[in-house]
Amino acid sequence: MELDPDRCYDAFTAHDARFDGRVFVGVRSTGIYCRPVCRVRTPRRSVCTFYVSAAAAEAAGFRPCLRCRPELAPGLSAMDASATLAHAAAGLIDAHLADDLSVASLAGKVGITDRHLRRLFREHFGVAPADYLRTRRLLLAKRLLTDTGLPVTDVAAAAGFGSLRALEAAFQRHYRMVPSALRGPRRPGADDALHFTLSYRPPLDYARLVDFLAGRTIAGVEQVVDGEYRRSVRLDGVRGWLGVRPGKAALEVTLSASLAAAVPAALAGVRRLFDLDADPAAVTQALGPLAEARPGLRLPGAFDGIEMAVRAVLGQQITVKAARTLAGRFTAAFGTALDTPWAAVNTTFPTAERIAALSVSQIAELGVIRRRAEVIIALAAAVAEGRLMLSPGAPVQDTIAQLQALPGIGPWTAHYIAMRALAWPDAYPDGDYGVRAALGMCSAREARQQAEAWRPWRAYAVMHLWASLGEAEEATS
Repeated sequence: MELDPDRCYDAFTAHDARFDGRVFVGVRSTGIYCRPVCRVRTPRRSVCTFYVSAAAAEAAGFRPCLRCRPELAPGLSAMDASATLAHAAAGLIDAHLADDLSVASLAGKVGITDRHLRRLFREHFGVAPADYLRTRRLLLAKRLLTDTGLPVTDVAAAAGFGSLRALEAAFQRHYRMVPSALRGPRRPGADDALHFTLSYRPPLDYARLVDFLAGRTIAGVEQVVDGEYRRSVRLDGVRGWLGVRPGKAALEVTLSASLAAAVPAALAGVRRLFDLDADPAAVTQALGPLAEARPGLRLPGAFDGIEMAVRAVLGQQITVKAARTLAGRFTAAFGTALDTPWAAVNTTFPTAERIAALSVSQIAELGVIRRRAEVIIALAAAVAEGRLMLSPGAPVQDTIAQLQALPGIGPWTAHYIAMRALAWPDAYPDGDYGVRAALGMCSAREARQQAEAWRPWRAYAVMHLWASLGEAEEATS
């Protein structure tokens, strides 16, 4: 990715938030790299160099600024096909920092060759995948050391270093400090909840987004109270809970202490669910008048792919309210009890393995028609066996084809799952009644023709059309 140094320096001197997360500034006189929004004294242009990612700045030998904290910069959305693959792989890295990752496994998950993945990382992030992984681990460790009271050994494990010695060696080599230097004089105990902020690129219509989620919460798993989204969490063999509230140009996230070992996956799940990496200006520009009245509208994602997909199947051809009822029964029957601070959030959704082991009659007893129960079991089996991935980074067209190959899943359901679980911005649930109603009750064919003008943001267009229906109902009530 080419950067215009003069434009980047202008953005740095103006503290232009539009460039935050897109450009990082290395200052050769200090050896430090910053975000464009950093409020330190502006250095001379002659000592500044500019990088497309934090990883590229660190690969050039710069250390992260302790004031603007590059680890808190907002993420990026993909703008074209190659960027989609690169960002999908980067997203997988961010969600699995504690795992034993390899270029081959990442390339396999996004459906490309190792060589192609390396080329894409060089093109979009300025570094090799291994360099990107190292930087993300270092920045996560830096964040955990700064923002939590977790023991340093737990920080090392959560950030994927494997041992305290490996973490200390990496900090000395790349940051020229010991990890404990980031610790303040007073920190909460290790048993306390963990608190984080997740930045985004404004505007964000949090109220509309959380209303969408509130209308589709699963009893026992999720709850929305006074604008706070709460849910149970099952990740990487650990369970716990989280809460999300709006803050200043960021979301305030609280995780239970039990999720300390799964912080990367938990935070990545929140980013997906609230679509925090979106570029609202790009969407509004592409959709034109359709999006101008709601510039901060986001595409709700999914914290748990199998949870979202099962709920989508349960909701086929019935109302949203009826689907919530069935999903609540399903969770109560097959989920696992969990203690949380909230009485209404008390169960984790069953795993794909648990669902795949159910019988059709067990699910049908809940009031689910047998054909739909068969689809749910087949869907869960495909996920449990690794044949189907329901998260961003999965090959979109192949995944949609796999979904539609299951009896009972048609184009609408497959695209709705792609829209939310895969976070695919161009998903289009063909024939959707709400879309057709918002367009004046045109035919499915006519709606499809109009939707061509919205590529590659058709999923966002669908959200705007659904939102316009709700506004029309409010205006006539």
